Amino acid sequence: MKINWNFIGFIVLSSFIVFLFGFAMQRNEARNLSKIVITFEDETPPFITLNTVNKLLIQNFETVASIPKEALVLKEVEERLLKNQMIHSAEVYITVDGILGAKIKQRTPIARVVDTQDYYLDTEGEKMPLSSVYTARVPIVTGAVMEHAKPLTDLLLQINQDQMIKSSVVGLDVLEDGTLKMRIRKQDFTVLFGTTDNAALKFQNYKAFYQKIKQDSMLANYKTVDLRFGNQVVATKK
Repeated sequence: MKINWNFIGFIVLSSFIVFLFGFAMQRNEARNLSKIVITFEDETPPFITLNTVNKLLIQNFETVASIPKEALVLKEVEERLLKNQMIHSAEVYITVDGILGAKIKQRTPIARVVDTQDYYLDTEGEKMPLSSVYTARVPIVTGAVMEHAKPLTDLLLQINQDQMIKSSVVGLDVLEDGTLKMRIRKQDFTVLFGTTDNAALKFQNYKAFYQKIKQDSMLANYKTVDLRFGNQVVATKK
């Protein structure tokens, strides 16, 4: 019987390559991690320190260099990060050269609620604790906030999208029936906003009124500006 040396050589070479690949993989998994790289994906300053994220990543290990690659379960690390109330989402990965990476997206506060214990309201209408690291510059909100969290959140998001309104509104009072009063930066009058219905029209009317009265230098003469009546702006002088 004729021996096919080419076929045998191919089998031997393939087996050797598989062996080398498996050996390299085994050695790579046995290596310890080298360092941590943390990236905050949002543009706002961190509400959580890098040191806190580091501790959440390595947890029971003294340093990242003491962690073998195979000892880290990425899903468990991500779940641990997500338990932190400042973090919205997290992606954890390990590179071939032993870097433990984490991409962090923080929760975004859109208002600070003054209550027995102050907290932020985030973009999803959920409570978010204050941070000891950074204080967000957002409107101060009082009153029946969580009872009307959904419409209030929608309104705050709309405020954030209008630069003139965003720079003007410094506070909101939420009444029990869901109607709103607004406090305006550097002005002594109160804006009676009513419900969040037709909010875009109300803001449009307010901006037109504000620009007209500002030109006439009469802003200081008013104590209330009422936006509750459709296309009308009813302003009451002091």
